[in-house]
Amino acid sequence: MKPVVIVRNEQPDPGGVVLEELERDGLTVRLVDAFAGEALPSPEDVSGIVVFGGAQHADDVERHPYLRAEQVLLREAIDRGTPVLGICLGAQLLAIARGAALKPSPVREFGYTQIAPTAEGEADPLIGVYESGDRVFHWHEDTFDLPEGATLLASSDEVRNQAFRYGDRAWGVQFHVEVTEPVLEGWLAAAGEIDPKWGKTLEVLREENRRYLADEEKKARELVRRFAGVIRSDGR
Repeated sequence: MKPVVIVRNEQPDPGGVVLEELERDGLTVRLVDAFAGEALPSPEDVSGIVVFGGAQHADDVERHPYLRAEQVLLREAIDRGTPVLGICLGAQLLAIARGAALKPSPVREFGYTQIAPTAEGEADPLIGVYESGDRVFHWHEDTFDLPEGATLLASSDEVRNQAFRYGDRAWGVQFHVEVTEPVLEGWLAAAGEIDPKWGKTLEVLREENRRYLADEEKKARELVRRFAGVIRSDGR
């Protein structure tokens, strides 16, 4: 099969659950650092695409021209039927690629927040792993309108659009399914002081991590395994 491409938008972003589970499934994975100027693939050259998060605003294409290229890649991938998973910034880029608008989130979600699948989400091949009240890891200050024709799959109390599907092969999730303890510690080391902007100390966040990460990671690994199944069923 052709490789699955993970598009990275910042360092450090080692891949975590997503990379581990795709490789455990036996898929070949190629990392593309769009933020460093690496060329994005053509959809016909890959079997699946995952777009990771980043601190950028998804519509700030003047400062970060590669974000426009990612939007084009996602639009072309959907048109071709290539399986796609957008995570946080990646979900926002996916929404923009299908004509939706980016906007400030009503709250800055940081840490482990409860989500609730919609009825469509409960039946979805990926988001169906979650139940109402499950906690997922967030780190974002923007949100997005739901693209016309998309299906809302999950919401939270304060940020409505937490997960959606466009067609039957493209998913966007506002939360970080890739997170593991080493991934999170790498992000925190790079971020520096977090309390003034995000309203939590490192101690509070790490306590949340001790309480919730194991359950969050279990569900996330199953989601990625299901995404790998979508890729394999496509047979590209």
